[in-house]
Amino acid sequence: MTSVDTTTDSAETPDELPRWSVADLHESFDSRSFLDAKERTGADVDRLVSLFDHHGIRSAERRAAADVDGAAADEVIAEYNRVMAEVSLLWAYVYATVSTDSRDAAAQATMSELEPMQAKLTPLLARLADWVSSFEPDSLTTVSDEAAEHAGPLQRLADRAAHQMSEAEEHLYAELASTGGGAWGRLQREVTSQLSAEVELPSGAHTMPMPAVRGLATDSDPAVRRAAYDTERRAWPTIEVPVASAMNAIKGEANAINRRRHWESPLDASLFANSVSRPTFEAMQSAVTTSLPDFRRWMRTKAQLHGHGADVGLPWWDLVAPSPVAPGELSWQEGIDVVRTAFGGYSPTLGGLVDRAIDEQWIDAAPRDGKTGGAFCMSFVDDRSLVLLNWSGSAESAQTTAHELGHAYHNTTLAHRTSLQRRLPMALAETASIFCETLVVEAGLARLAGDEHRAERLALLDVDLQGTNQVVVDIRSRFTFETEVFARRQRRTLSAAELSEMMNEAQADAYGDGIDQATAHPYMWLLKPHYYSSHFYNWPYTYGLLFGLGLFAKYQEDPERFREGYDTLLSRAGMDTAEELGAAFGFDVTDEAFWTASLDVVRGRIDDYVDLASTF
Repeated sequence: MTSVDTTTDSAETPDELPRWSVADLHESFDSRSFLDAKERTGADVDRLVSLFDHHGIRSAERRAAADVDGAAADEVIAEYNRVMAEVSLLWAYVYATVSTDSRDAAAQATMSELEPMQAKLTPLLARLADWVSSFEPDSLTTVSDEAAEHAGPLQRLADRAAHQMSEAEEHLYAELASTGGGAWGRLQREVTSQLSAEVELPSGAHTMPMPAVRGLATDSDPAVRRAAYDTERRAWPTIEVPVASAMNAIKGEANAINRRRHWESPLDASLFANSVSRPTFEAMQSAVTTSLPDFRRWMRTKAQLHGHGADVGLPWWDLVAPSPVAPGELSWQEGIDVVRTAFGGYSPTLGGLVDRAIDEQWIDAAPRDGKTGGAFCMSFVDDRSLVLLNWSGSAESAQTTAHELGHAYHNTTLAHRTSLQRRLPMALAETASIFCETLVVEAGLARLAGDEHRAERLALLDVDLQGTNQVVVDIRSRFTFETEVFARRQRRTLSAAELSEMMNEAQADAYGDGIDQATAHPYMWLLKPHYYSSHFYNWPYTYGLLFGLGLFAKYQEDPERFREGYDTLLSRAGMDTAEELGAAFGFDVTDEAFWTASLDVVRGRIDDYVDLASTF
């Protein structure tokens, strides 16, 4: 038996792939600069609490804002933004280690030391919401420059006040979060990131961390993909009991808090948090439901292409398999070149971001034991970001890289915004990432237009449709599953076996005959960290994808005009509602026709895929 910690067949070893560095901020958790920053930030949080008390920032009688209120708003908003920026930077520095090595005891201990700061800050936002809602509409913005600069975020806070508990209850909930839902979410991340399993590969048995095992789903060898799938089915049940406990605790807590905050349903709370109205959500969902047969047609075509027979469902282990008619492996340098070229075709600034991210060590690419699975991007110092990947040497990994660097580009447009202005709803936070993914796909399709490029074009469409299938079809299964979890958890605790059964039922509803249902993955609930939060962490991805496709169509209509306003509109994603942001781009997102038009782009790619597949 051999122990390995890589998923890729490309030339790079984990040590050769880039790792991020945060040493320019602090050398270590023991460094004087870090200890001073932690002590200073803790003191600043305490002073901010005192400032809120001094100005009486809490629920009050309804009134018109006076000059004294304007002065209070100016001081409180500015100081809140400054302290939040300090705390966010401190948290990002520590999480940079926790997310790449969950076994680092010092990092885990330091992260827990930051939780009391967050527990003090969270109720302040609730108090600010109560205070802002006590003024007559628009009266505060007439006496405060800071309020005027933050009109959108403050209006959202005022609207939120109707869905808050009392000040004492909000404070208690924030204080208990680190030992309640937050602790359970941390348990899920640590248990899943530290699990390793033996994979029976054609070359022999290898012990691998689970993020690396999951990365084998994109391997070009069907025997490797099947072996990885079988390993998952054996390994995940070994930790299902504690993770099921985490799911029950988090969703049970969320149900209780939603009731006390007077939300009629968890979905209503999620829609509000994402600044999306129910008519917009329902228009999108209706268009998605209509599109599901088209995705199933693609999956059946892919199944035939992989030798599973005509008009049969695709086995789960082949859902993200590379095209069998063209090489699917990419080296790291090849993948970065693909992204850089596509980004550069949009603008030199976007293309330059790729080199900057590499040169300044923003990226941590290699999968390894103790590292968080999947991928994410978080803002860091000034306009810098930290980008976590689990590079598997596939074209899909290149798409993921484009997606996360799209988030990094979005962060550069937000650098001049304040903490209150940068509180992005998840649905709108996906705008730039999806747009950047689409740039890569469209650049590739344009390059591979000739008949002599049929195999390569089919392979690129395959990668693109895999991702789209995940964000539309799999996300539908996740939304269905999570809706049912919230509903059943109102009544009782759910066992691991019941959660797995619910997962399969949700997959059957979404995937239908597109997959071989006998191979559906019952443990997706266990391994996806998205479920281990208090709200729906799924449907906003679909929103982001389809909104991003609409954006790309607008870009193609008039590239120069689009570029002129794009960065400004991105910077306002935390300041406007989904409907307002859509209108700024010329979209009516409450109209199902908008979502159908975006899905028509996908249907066109499916038609292209089916036609090309028939020639092989």
